[in-house]
Formats: sequence, structure tokens, C-alpha cells
Amino acid sequence: MLPVPAYIIITFVLTTLLTVIIFAIASSNARITLFILTGWVVLQAIAGFSGFYLTTDTLPPRFVLLVFPPLLLISLLFVTPGGKRFIDKMDPGLLTLLHSCRIPVELVLFWLSLQKAVPGLMTFEGRNFDIVSGLTAPAVYYFGYVKKLMSSKILIVWHLACLVLLFNIVIHAILSAPSPLQQFAFEQPNIAVLYFPFVWLPCCVVPLVLLSHLAVLRQLKTANKSVQKTGKSGNNY
Repeated sequence: MLPVPAYIIITFVLTTLLTVIIFAIASSNARITLFILTGWVVLQAIAGFSGFYLTTDTLPPRFVLLVFPPLLLISLLFVTPGGKRFIDKMDPGLLTLLHSCRIPVELVLFWLSLQKAVPGLMTFEGRNFDIVSGLTAPAVYYFGYVKKLMSSKILIVWHLACLVLLFNIVIHAILSAPSPLQQFAFEQPNIAVLYFPFVWLPCCVVPLVLLSHLAVLRQLKTANKSVQKTGKSGNNY
């Protein structure tokens, strides 16, 4: 385990668990979703504890095993009938509120940078502006889904902007991790994600954040198409 203060580990573990729980509740079948996610995080916890990801000179990097399975599953959800039904039944409000988890995640990254476990460019003091997504998520949830004062266009713009911020930090994190692909932060590479519990960031938290954005965007797009189709049909009378 990475030798960092306990409060960093506790904060991140609680953040991960909260993210998983919110996502499971937002899904149409919370028990099955929670079971799958629990199995995945336990498996990666074992790998992280064992030091599996500390071998960084292989091609492809072992780090790929943290991110490829979730990305494959996300892709399948959007191309299979069952996956599309699963996505379309999810609660878009809860999926939006889920992005509040990015606030403690950014605090954890900042604390880890002080411990020389991640580079400064991965924090809000560097090139990471993802905390903006977390700070605005509660307001978007309240005004968009509780008060229903936001149009679908505004919601789409917000989700797309947050996706850009997410991709920005993900790219920097990957290219800062010690591997043959590393391009940044050679003086202080991104080593935290090679250890438990921080392996959960690329294998669980980030994929859930990504899927939450994509699921809501699909729902908004589908709803807009239905409205447009209804409007065109109405013009025929």
C-alpha cells in the first residue's frame, strides 16, 4: 500500500463506495449492478494489494487491465439491445448528481501530489479543471431535474463540457503514469494509481463518471428526437 496519510485513503475509499452506490441506485436493477461493481472493485483491490500493477515496463502496460474491461462493457451497453434498455431506464437526475464525487476526487489528487504520489499537473493547481464539473453538478441536478428549469440543450452542453474536462485529466493521467507510453511528469510520475485503493480511480470511478455522462446524453438525444418527431407528425394535421 502507498505510504500516505490515512485520511487520504479513507476519503478515497468512501468516495468510491458512494459513487458505486449512487450509480447502482440510479440503475434499473440496483442489486445486480451493485453485485457486478462490487466484484470488479474487489478483484482490482486484490490485484492492487498484490503489486501486480507495479510492473511498469511491459507492452501493453498492465495499466490497460484497469481501463480496458470497463470501456469494453460501456461500448457493449451502447450497441446491444439489452444494454440500451439498461441505459434508457437509468435515473438521469441521480446520474447527474453522481458527478459531485469529482470534488473529493480532486481533493484526493491534490493531497497525493503533496505526498509526491501524483504530479502537480493532475491537480486543480495544474492542468486539471475537472473539479468544475463536481462543483456545478449539484446545481445542475437541482435546477435541471428537481425544479426542471434547464432545457435539454443546456443539459447537453453541460454534459459535453464535463466530458471534455474528464478526457483532459484522463489523458494527462495516462501519459503521466510510469510505462513505455509515459510523456509527462518524469520527475514525479503518476504512481498512486498503481496501488490499492487508488487503482479504483481508473477502473471504477472514472468509468462510472464516463458512463453517467454518456447515458444521460443518450437519453436527452432520444427525448429530443421524440419531440421533433411528434412535432413533425403534428404538423401533418
